Amino acid sequence: MCGLAGIVDWNNGTAPDAARSGVAGMCDRLAHRGPDDAGLWSDGIATLGHRRLSIIDLSAAGHQPMFSPDGRYAIVYNGEIYNHQEMAAELAQADFHPRGHSDTEILLGAIATFGLTGALERASGMFAIALWDKERRELSLVRDRLGKKPLYWTSAGGRLAFASELTALMTLEATPRRIDEDALVLYLRHGAVPAPRTMLQGVHKLEPGTVLTFTAHDRAEEECYWDLREVAIDGAENPFEGDETQADDALEALLERAVAERMVADVPLGIFVSGGIDSSLIAALMARTSDRPVKSFTIAFDEAGWDEGPHARAVAGHLGLDHRELRVDPADVPEMAETVAGHFDEPFADASMIPTFLVSRLAREEVTVAIGGDGGDELFAGYSRYPWALDTWARLRPWPRPLRQLGAAALLRAPVGGELARKLHHYGAMVDATGSDDLYRRTISACKQPGRIARRGREPHGLVWDATLASDLENPLARLQVMDGASFLPDDILTKVDRASMAVSLEVRAPLLDHRVAEFAFRLPRSMLLTDGVGKLPLRRLLARHVPRELTHRPKQGFSPPVGDWLRGPLKDWTARLLDPARLDATGLLSGGAVKTLWDQHQSGGWHHANALWAIAMFEHWRSKHLG
Repeated sequence: MCGLAGIVDWNNGTAPDAARSGVAGMCDRLAHRGPDDAGLWSDGIATLGHRRLSIIDLSAAGHQPMFSPDGRYAIVYNGEIYNHQEMAAELAQADFHPRGHSDTEILLGAIATFGLTGALERASGMFAIALWDKERRELSLVRDRLGKKPLYWTSAGGRLAFASELTALMTLEATPRRIDEDALVLYLRHGAVPAPRTMLQGVHKLEPGTVLTFTAHDRAEEECYWDLREVAIDGAENPFEGDETQADDALEALLERAVAERMVADVPLGIFVSGGIDSSLIAALMARTSDRPVKSFTIAFDEAGWDEGPHARAVAGHLGLDHRELRVDPADVPEMAETVAGHFDEPFADASMIPTFLVSRLAREEVTVAIGGDGGDELFAGYSRYPWALDTWARLRPWPRPLRQLGAAALLRAPVGGELARKLHHYGAMVDATGSDDLYRRTISACKQPGRIARRGREPHGLVWDATLASDLENPLARLQVMDGASFLPDDILTKVDRASMAVSLEVRAPLLDHRVAEFAFRLPRSMLLTDGVGKLPLRRLLARHVPRELTHRPKQGFSPPVGDWLRGPLKDWTARLLDPARLDATGLLSGGAVKTLWDQHQSGGWHHANALWAIAMFEHWRSKHLG
């Protein structure tokens, strides 16, 4: 796991010293991603920099930038290729013999032997890659299939710059500093900025499963080498034909392989455990193959209804894990919020960023690699919003939309205040939906009507508005999963895990997000995933083979803190300063009056605007810190 950065000067390296200085500065900003080693190289046109967190082959043979034996290719790379040993065996048949045993050298050997596309087809892992072809003077930027590792880029004045984090790019004077107000509206909707946009005009995020090849500062060719939408369509056209037991056996074999590959490391390794389905299953598979007790880590809250500590302890005890638990003291919340928000390079509004950072920090005291359970909800239909959206639409659909629009208007006119009014307004915002996809979009929105908060921006209609998805993928459950897997997963879940863990130099691996598991999941009939409002059925059945059902059979909690209560308690003063109407109005970006209405309603206790208020506070914290 590492941080990478670079500058390509298409003007034949007119300012090589400035390029080296700029890349060195970006790498300094990325030191937390790679505290073990640093590298810088330039050929006068391309300047590549790297910060290394040593995981595989701790020797100097893993140093980056790294070069192909013939000197044609130079690479800086962030991530892990989990099947690099398998790829090494294939390369040996092609007479490629590495100096060390790092996955970077194997990846570079595969690129030199099979070409970039051939190497990506063979590689299973998480990665962001910058590959400079000195012979053809081409730069290729690559992001892994599901978007686990980030990569940002910007181009201006004949120079292309790229880095693992936005704030690293912002160390360069040429990086734009103007807020993209359309991206701000998107952020208020999603709680994160969806790729390929960022919060800054002229700065871009590479999308998952994409190769972007530059031949000059104004010429680039984009190739999508893996697309979850296409995976879902192909799965629907080529469904798994076996019975339930056969499906479970096939899935278990895939997961055993994914877990085994992710347990390969030359440094200490552990697992995050919540006591839920996903992490418990991965922990069970790890415990079964490990020759020593696996170290496990969890975060606990004092607030009733949020504490996963007892569940995690029960699972850890049954599996014989070497367990650690950190309990969050509400008195420490303001300091934690300030600290954690400071580690995110873009505005980010998923409040589970706090426990994710804390459990990462706890784990880093003893291990360098942690295994996580992310991906089960998206791939195996675990979110409660799936059955809710499908069932709610089934009840609403028979009623003509004009009649439902009248009903929505009546519900939204209910007097403000109290629990009943809150519920009426909630349903009033849903009943005029145009379909289950529309219900999904409204359900996942941090701000239900972001255009009322942002003063000028207009919301770009991306994936969650894509009407063609319905015609390409008829099954409504599969569409909801694709919208989550292609947007919410990389832009929210994986961003949260990457930034929170890398802030403390911890690598996190996710076996459930092996692309072969994802491809298999979308081949399963949707009825095998979700029945009678209960999702993740294959994972539940597999877990029952290893852990007694009573230890994990409980309502899904998620990994979120009680931020709604915190905004009325320990975080009230801190957030109120960020959301001061005069402060917001002074920027010209957000409506102070609209935000004040949300704040007052939330403080009354009868309304729950935690997601919206947290999103606005996180934006304002980021803006004031990085843009002044």
